[in-house]
Order: sequence, then C-alpha cells, then structure tokens
Amino acid sequence: MARTRAADYDDKRKAILDRSASLFAEMGVDRASMSAIASACGVSKALLYHYYSSKEDILFDVIHSHLEDLDETLAEADDLSLAPEDRLRALVHKTLEAYRDANDTHKVQLSGLPLLPPDKADRIKELERRIVRRYSDALLAVNPDLNTGRPLLKPVTMSLLGMLNWVYMWFRPGGPVSREDYADLATTLILEGVKAVK
Repeated sequence: MARTRAADYDDKRKAILDRSASLFAEMGVDRASMSAIASACGVSKALLYHYYSSKEDILFDVIHSHLEDLDETLAEADDLSLAPEDRLRALVHKTLEAYRDANDTHKVQLSGLPLLPPDKADRIKELERRIVRRYSDALLAVNPDLNTGRPLLKPVTMSLLGMLNWVYMWFRPGGPVSREDYADLATTLILEGVKAVK
C-alpha cells in the first residue's frame, strides 16, 4: 500500500529548502553535508531523507523553486496593456519584491548552478532564459532599435538583470535607498540609456 503524505508535507519541505539555502549560503554547498542540513533543519537524517534523497536534490529544489516563483510572479505582472516604460517598471518592481528576504536563495542560485548535473542545470537554465526573454521583450517594446543594426538587446537586458541580481550584495533594509526607490532608479537608468540607442 502506498504511503500517504502528511498534511504538512509541503510546509516542512519549504522549511527544509529555506534552512538549506541559508546553510549553503553560509558555508558553501560543497561543505554542507546531509548531516549538517538535517541539524540546521532540526530534523533527523532519516526524516530529511524522507523528503530528499541527496544534497543535489535539495540544491536543485532551492534554485528551481526560487526561479519558478519569480517566473510566475513576472508572468502575472507582465501587463501588455501598459505603456512600454510602465510595463518595464512593473517588472523591475516585482523582481526586487520577489528578491525580498531571498538573499540566501539568490546567492545559492548564482553559485550553485555549476554544481548540478547537466540535466538539472538545463532545467534551471530554461527558467532563466524564460525570465531573460520576458525582460528582452519588454525592452524591445521600449525601443525596437535595440534589435536593429548593432545587436544591443542582449547587452542591455543583461545589464538591467545584473543591476537586479546583484542587489543582495549591497542593499540593506533601512539604508538610504528603499527597495522601491532602487527599482525606480534602475528602471530610469535603463530607460534613459535606451532612448539614446539608434
């Protein structure tokens, strides 16, 4: 007879992912053993293995769930009825809001991908490409010239994403710039820059 899942299975799995992300970010994925993960999660190794068969599976789920949530958030926020500048601004705001309280997970995403086997890394990369395409489409709507003449669409897209993806390195709540202010600043820098592209 198949074993049924506990009612709180998903909540416990989410807690394991959150604590694992913190541990990976603090000590590095390579140094975090299943024993250390179980200890950080306050569970036995046997219970941890009930949820995940390996550290690699945990790493994949940490990154995949983070990007999947971001992709879904951006899909909901991507309002094609908005003016192109407002559409881009909404995407930037939603991205930075999705990154709130996700510094550890984001750090693991950026450093952990090379540690995954090719099949799992490919699944992560497909999610990343979907997010990049959404931003490229929004930027192209702002200035179609980004895709004519010199191929500038990709460099501009990656420049904007670079500003957003590395914010966890320096941003501190309560600092001189709020998350919302920085979203506006990053958007304005890109919007003003792409206006000059011919």
